[in-house]
Amino acid sequence: MAKRDYYEVLEVHKNASETEIKKAYRKLALKCHPDKNPGDKQSEDRFKELSEAYTVLSDGQKRALYDQYGHAGVDQQGGGFSSGGFGSAPFEDIFGDIFGDIFGGGSRRGGGRRGDDLRYNLTIRFEEAAFGLETKIQVPRHQPCETCKGSGAKPGTHAETCRTCSGNGQVRFQQGFFSMTRTCPDCNGEGKKISEPCKDCRGSGLTRGQKTLSLKIPAGVESGIRLKMNGEGDPGSKGGPPGDLYVVITVKDHPIFQREGNELICEIPISFPQASLGCELEVPTLEGKVKLKVPAGTQSGKIFKLAGKGIPVLQGYGRGDELVVVRVETPTSLTTRQKELLSEFAKEAGEEIHPMGKGFIDKVKELFD
Repeated sequence: MAKRDYYEVLEVHKNASETEIKKAYRKLALKCHPDKNPGDKQSEDRFKELSEAYTVLSDGQKRALYDQYGHAGVDQQGGGFSSGGFGSAPFEDIFGDIFGDIFGGGSRRGGGRRGDDLRYNLTIRFEEAAFGLETKIQVPRHQPCETCKGSGAKPGTHAETCRTCSGNGQVRFQQGFFSMTRTCPDCNGEGKKISEPCKDCRGSGLTRGQKTLSLKIPAGVESGIRLKMNGEGDPGSKGGPPGDLYVVITVKDHPIFQREGNELICEIPISFPQASLGCELEVPTLEGKVKLKVPAGTQSGKIFKLAGKGIPVLQGYGRGDELVVVRVETPTSLTTRQKELLSEFAKEAGEEIHPMGKGFIDKVKELFD
């Protein structure tokens, strides 16, 4: 069954602000949460659908990918809904505010809300991961509305003090013997109300855009490492602090090298004559080629170590080693003359010429004789 449009799932328009999306999700998810509808499979499926839509549309980068490519964009980025439960972020969005309303522990209390943290996926080359680099990235995110300068109010107007809570962002009510406070329902805890919202940001004070950031990637990073950029997430609403940006690194595979920790692995093919008689090879490293002497009688799989030619230690000192593994290639296309020479070689050498083969035969004799 094809997935429904995420905006349709949350019953919001495509230009909906972050606040509108969160409010719509909270309202709908509360109605069909499994704890409120035990045993109702339809409600459970609906809740999962809502959580998946909110997971994407509440994330600036994922929402930008979804707006451009649809479901395929977020599925390729791993931005879809996780099947491991209903998701901690949506759960906190719903119930964190409810408990805060009841016990006075809400995060708003008349102040601006902190901006959301963002994730940015960055793919770099193998050499860039080894030695680090400085680059620029363009991060899709919200930004203060230029029309209203982030106030949310129509130019020429301003927000007025909420009459219900007198600007406190909370209202007090009596529950039996207890006096409690909760977030003001009229101003949503902000302490002020906008009677004429800005037409461009619909009163949120934020619009969608992107920002160019300079990023320094340290030497030695691996796939999966997250780099945190403080304060570079979504800006907070109504003067709230900004969120943080997490850059998740993916390192491309290298056609020659493999990495194991800080060691670099390089497999090099050599011919039977080279292995038998010895030779000098040009071995690739991350910084160019070096000479390597291969002694006569080298066996396939022999490992040679190039000290200090591996990967730099992340946020530390020194480098790993490069391990060169030689693989002796068996010729597959021989001329008539080459076959004659090999036959002569075999007759001249006899079966006792191969120490590894002789050792294996001796072990077999000991086992069965």
